Amino acid sequence: MKKVLIGMSGGVDSSVSALLLKEKGYEVIGATMKLWESDDECVEGGCCNLNSTMDAKRVCDVLNIPHYVLNFKEEFNKCVIQDFISEYKKCRTPNPCIECNKYMKFGAMYEKAKELGCDYIATGHYAKMEYSDEYGKYVLRKAKNLSKDQSYVLYNMPKQLLGKVLFPLGDFKSKEDVRKIAKEHNLSVASKPDSEDICFIPDGNYKKFLEQNSSIVPKEGNIVNRKGEILGRHTGLYNYTIGQRKGLGISYKAPLFVIGFNKERNEVIVGEQQELYRKEMKVNEVNLLLMDKIERTLDVTVKIRYASKPAEAIINQTESGNIQVIFKEPQRGITPGQSAVFYIGDVVVGGGKIQD
Repeated sequence: MKKVLIGMSGGVDSSVSALLLKEKGYEVIGATMKLWESDDECVEGGCCNLNSTMDAKRVCDVLNIPHYVLNFKEEFNKCVIQDFISEYKKCRTPNPCIECNKYMKFGAMYEKAKELGCDYIATGHYAKMEYSDEYGKYVLRKAKNLSKDQSYVLYNMPKQLLGKVLFPLGDFKSKEDVRKIAKEHNLSVASKPDSEDICFIPDGNYKKFLEQNSSIVPKEGNIVNRKGEILGRHTGLYNYTIGQRKGLGISYKAPLFVIGFNKERNEVIVGEQQELYRKEMKVNEVNLLLMDKIERTLDVTVKIRYASKPAEAIINQTESGNIQVIFKEPQRGITPGQSAVFYIGDVVVGGGKIQD
């Protein structure tokens, strides 16, 4: 019997995933990661507070499988929270969920799985891991339900984990089908709402989090256009993101949007809508899953943020390992610090971080 360690957040997706794995004959072990210390351990929602841990334990009790709580607070602080702070200091917009997947689920949790003698790890993500005859290897694919697909946040997994990660929800057509299974098996989390916020910022106020947990403090400066003309004042660079329109406090002949930053001069750069569009970008911190290196120009589709539609592009890799992206049509609001993920059809080629 194959053994699998499944990450259980206390939500319905990971709970039903554990159930499905057991029904398929795996020896299943549930694991909830303790990643940070909440001010309110009983806050509703979230993925690593006391309520969520107890929800996961109750599901494991119903399924009659063991449940472990894994203390990864130190690793999470180092690899995710400090990266989040560091990126904002550089005027970049990070995606902490991607870092968490890389270092926690596919890093620390995978190491624990090996200690426990597990053959696989599993999560409740909507994605697919399948052997491809075309590529002669295991590949990461989009979920069947494209509106729920989470392959974007999984591109950064170590290549050696291909074929060792299970995604039981990859073929589900809707979240309602998942909830229905949970209800049929009397799982207490069947109607539990989804968690949408960053787990360590449950109130969604990232600005307050940065001010309370880092050396970042409000520092006023000028809002300028590309010509350097002063149009207004800002309240601190970290309070603004690429594409932002509201809250600029500027009267102008046309709507203005944040299009960039000058960190050295402490300036927010704004422009009209057309200035938000770019046809090229560079990507570093590259992780390729489909091949070791892109040897020649490759036709792909690219997602530049989790909720964006895939855009057609050609990519090539430089000697330094970075990737140059040229879009067929200019893209709006390309944001440094966010991830760009490349696809051929529904197969994840890989991805990386958008550079300044």
